[in-house]
Amino acid sequence: MSDARQLPLVEPQEPRIRAGDQGEYGEVFTRRWVVDLMLDLVGYVPEADLGAKVIVEPSCGRGAFLLPIVERLAESCASHGRRLSELEGAIAGFDLLGHNAEIARKAVVAKLVDLGETLENAERLAQRWVVTSDFLLSEEPMRPADFVVGNPPYVRLEDVPKEVSDAYRSMWPTMRGRADIYVGFFEKGLSLLGPGGRLAYICADRWMRNQYGAHLRKLVSSRYAVDSVMVMHDVDAFEEEVSAYPAITILRNGVQGPVRVVDANAAFDQREASLVLDWLRNPQHALSSSRGFEAGELTRWFEGPALWPAGSPKTLELLADLESRFAPLEDSRTGTRVGIGVATGCDEVYIRAEAEGVETDRLLPLLTAGDIATGRPDWSGKYLINPWGENGLVDLSGYPGLAGHFAQNSKQLRSRYVAQRQPRAWYRTIDRVDPELIDRPKLLLPDIKALSHPVLDPGGFYPHHNLYYVVSDKWDLEVLGGILLSDVANLFVGAYCVKMRGRTFRFQAQYLRKIRVPKPDAISSDLQQRLRNAFRQRDRSAATEAAAEAYGLNRGADHLGPPSAHCLQSPQI
Repeated sequence: MSDARQLPLVEPQEPRIRAGDQGEYGEVFTRRWVVDLMLDLVGYVPEADLGAKVIVEPSCGRGAFLLPIVERLAESCASHGRRLSELEGAIAGFDLLGHNAEIARKAVVAKLVDLGETLENAERLAQRWVVTSDFLLSEEPMRPADFVVGNPPYVRLEDVPKEVSDAYRSMWPTMRGRADIYVGFFEKGLSLLGPGGRLAYICADRWMRNQYGAHLRKLVSSRYAVDSVMVMHDVDAFEEEVSAYPAITILRNGVQGPVRVVDANAAFDQREASLVLDWLRNPQHALSSSRGFEAGELTRWFEGPALWPAGSPKTLELLADLESRFAPLEDSRTGTRVGIGVATGCDEVYIRAEAEGVETDRLLPLLTAGDIATGRPDWSGKYLINPWGENGLVDLSGYPGLAGHFAQNSKQLRSRYVAQRQPRAWYRTIDRVDPELIDRPKLLLPDIKALSHPVLDPGGFYPHHNLYYVVSDKWDLEVLGGILLSDVANLFVGAYCVKMRGRTFRFQAQYLRKIRVPKPDAISSDLQQRLRNAFRQRDRSAATEAAAEAYGLNRGADHLGPPSAHCLQSPQI
């Protein structure tokens, strides 16, 4: 960690991470009952001899976690015959902001004095327990931790000064791509754990389902264990309303065992927390019926860097069953491929309803998400002005109309990043146009949608970049369209995708590829016709019933249940 000392960083008391124009630092303060739940979950309870343990709070803020920690440590000392004043190494709290750390120290002093400590001892302990330091770069020496508990800050790496983000990436290699810095908090927190130590964070769960979380997922599954995941997207867990998509994740330095999964909804509160806590501590106990959560135990967890799904325990059990029995949608054996439409980098130049003078063979009829809203292609009359030929960019000297159009917009086109990187190819679109795609039958799916919306283009159109497409050598695309219209397909995408505001899904290629499908020739002709008819009639219920049979689930659509505004209701296995 010696690299941190060589960085040209400002003094610790001066803020150096800005998450927005208003001077935000990713601070979201956690409600007391949620803090107590997390401390209970990792076993930081007064009944244990906490004086012999070390707990780390990596982003202590103004003391939301620290004060309950101090209370529990004091109570434990009283029952285990320890002197609290001698436990300078029992707590390690960090905060980047000097004023937050000072507020936390004063709160700790007040709490210790209230618990009977002298002011001198209280100030000494608070000074040792709370450090003004960047947790990710700190070199504070400490014993291996038994517990790491907290609420890491919500700050994107691109909002961090470059010299700091470079240091983060250098020290914590799981921080790849456009990661949030909480990824680094996970990696460092795990690195501090001694054998059997537990980490509990409440933070956004997007790292489980985003590309930037791949290295963290691989680290966790290869060297640590997932004990439990409690999804709390709609729970009132913070002191202010935020769109954070939080989950409480409990990780352990040990061998992977069964994983307890809780899917909490807006009705989940302190009373509900006590019910789920009793079950998490004693999984052999029967769960009381509750309107606030669903819970269950999985015998295995997901391995490697692949996306981790989310949902109720029944949803995860069903996904595991389907993934063990069926191949992915994208499959070389059936010639099935998932892709995305063309990104131009300058739609106002490349996409026109009228392109006077441009050669007709340079104009491709273009479909956008709005053109397929009815369930069928309804072309708006816009064209993609195509600079590509079969062997690369066309020679503009052979296309005077095309050359004139690009010349009129030269300044705009040359200012793009893609053009600056390749000055000789200044008139290229970001994506290369595939000349074979326009005439090929394909299923088109809009990127952002509450439910899967596959639409068949029998050929003749090129997709815009807000559309994903599926082509296949073996599938009857109307039959496949029936499967993709069904709630079974929504179940896969809903479990793996990152939810948008309003709980809409992202039907991106990486999530479409998670859909598992039967073999085309394993579906009876009668069932194929039912799927085909359901697709043609846009009948999601009929598509779901037929798809359930194709997957061998032996249930009707009413058992599968329609997707709600929050998540898909999982089938009963």
